[in-house]
Amino acid sequence: MRVLITGGAGFIGSACCRHFVAQGYEVLNLDKLTYAGDLRSVESCSSAINYRFVQADVADRSALDPVLADFQPDAILHLAAESHVDRSIDGPAAFVQTNLVGTFVLLEAALSYWRQQAPRRQDCFRFLQVSTDEVYGSLGPEGSFVETTAYQPNSPYSASKAGADHLARAWHRTYGLPVLISNCSNNYGPFQHPEKLIPTVIRSALNQQDIPIYGTGRNVRDWLFVDDHVRALEAILLRGRVGEKYNIGGGDEAQNIDRVRQICALLDDHQPRQDGTPYADQIRLVQDRPGHDLRNAISADKLRRQTNWTPLESGPTGLLRTVRWYLEHRDWLDNHSAGRLGLGRS
Repeated sequence: MRVLITGGAGFIGSACCRHFVAQGYEVLNLDKLTYAGDLRSVESCSSAINYRFVQADVADRSALDPVLADFQPDAILHLAAESHVDRSIDGPAAFVQTNLVGTFVLLEAALSYWRQQAPRRQDCFRFLQVSTDEVYGSLGPEGSFVETTAYQPNSPYSASKAGADHLARAWHRTYGLPVLISNCSNNYGPFQHPEKLIPTVIRSALNQQDIPIYGTGRNVRDWLFVDDHVRALEAILLRGRVGEKYNIGGGDEAQNIDRVRQICALLDDHQPRQDGTPYADQIRLVQDRPGHDLRNAISADKLRRQTNWTPLESGPTGLLRTVRWYLEHRDWLDNHSAGRLGLGRS
């Protein structure tokens, strides 16, 4: 099976490349290599005979058409996106261009390619639009997002992803393109961009800097280990029903302040400060960002029923693996700029 992975040098995309290459799929990684793309995350794939890389923009139709014609994919796993919420607050235009325009251009290229295939290949082809639970907005203290939850995006990032989901659905309903849509909860794990919460906490702690947490720190997220997400995407490609959407969640809800304290406790155990004080002493509450969802939580019941997927990592085991990886790869944190705060300032 040939799988074209867009955004394959990003956090989730690179995890997809590593997994699909290891499983024996023919993989083509198409990535523009913006600030969020890092080829070190796919270095383990670079010498594999079933892996290729093309630097290109999903919004560039002139680049997409020859790639599709040459590679002849059986599936497109669309992960290329601007995904940093803070950056979307400071500069939303790039998110509209990549997430909306880029998805439109890719859908058009995929539709043209799909129409040229023989009926048997058309039946087997899949276009998987990989999205986020943030399109659903914010929850109260009870309940979970399900596939029929209405979209209520609250940030420029989530609005652009919601629009991309609607485009993908429309290209299935209007033109027959075999589309599936997935919406995942908060991913974490190795190779994540250092602007994200967990790498920011670890870098700030080790550098004896303030560990910033938005608002009161009581915002709740459902955490999903990235490798479990990748396995879910593979299950959707292989066993999902065309035209449907699937929520992917780790079932690991935690307030941000509690998750940060857990990370600090693991750092205390594995790399204690020389003065013996706990890393949690460095935690500082900062001004909340605009449009910050209070609580996100996902029900993955449909995915479990239809594909038999289940997460392998629990919160404690996944977090321990993640902290250990960053401690063993300090260069990943040191070679990037400090985390940003999206406060709506240009």
